[in-house]
Amino acid sequence: MTASLDEMRSGFEQMAGSFPLDPSARYEPATAASVKAEWVSAPESDRSKAILYLHGGGYVMGSLNTNRAFASRLSKAAGARVLVIDYRLAPEYPYPAAVEDAVAAYRWMLDQGIQASRSAIGGDSAGGGLTIATLVSIRELKKPLPCAGVCISPWVDLEETGESMITKAGVDPMVQKDGLLEMARLYLNGQNPRTPLASPLYADLSGLPPLQILVGTSETLLDDSTRIAERARKAGVEVKLDCWEKMIHVWPMFAHVLDEGQ
Repeated sequence: MTASLDEMRSGFEQMAGSFPLDPSARYEPATAASVKAEWVSAPESDRSKAILYLHGGGYVMGSLNTNRAFASRLSKAAGARVLVIDYRLAPEYPYPAAVEDAVAAYRWMLDQGIQASRSAIGGDSAGGGLTIATLVSIRELKKPLPCAGVCISPWVDLEETGESMITKAGVDPMVQKDGLLEMARLYLNGQNPRTPLASPLYADLSGLPPLQILVGTSETLLDDSTRIAERARKAGVEVKLDCWEKMIHVWPMFAHVLDEGQ
């Protein structure tokens, strides 16, 4: 698995690294607590507003590099700075390392003078699940919560029990059940796959800020989005669920070639 994981990491870096960067944006290295990070700022972004962004990659791959281009688009669209972090990856650093790093980066962001009410947390795929786990952790620590959470094609069930794992397998070109199960095995490192901060589908979601969840109808992870939205609503959370017809996993990442990604 090590060689194949190395190949997956390299391939992901090469693919995402080829996405065009906004030359007008600023890319500033940072250390968020002990976590390697980068501030991405479009020229018109408001420095008093910030988004903590958590990249995807199944908790085993992905980096600052893989989300730099998307972060510049996000900064421009939101009019806010975006803090992207290199949270620790499995299998070298299994659960709960990613959650610990995300929470530490959020607390560091507030320490820089960003008000919680002018901040948000977002992420895609595993980063979408990590977004919810981070919000739950912040609530449990009784720290100020951000004004919103945004999850793009979130992975929230590490057991892969959603029906769409089967019914959408033939139309999803990117994500399949066997691959997810292997990444979950590496991340969990023997932990129960229903551990709430690993699989936030099983977390207590009460008291979370409003959530926006985006998912494509051609995704095996479709039911992860619909089920977490339902559970959040039942817990009293305001939820906006956007299901985009015939879109694939994390399609906004491909905004440079896909109109719907804009």
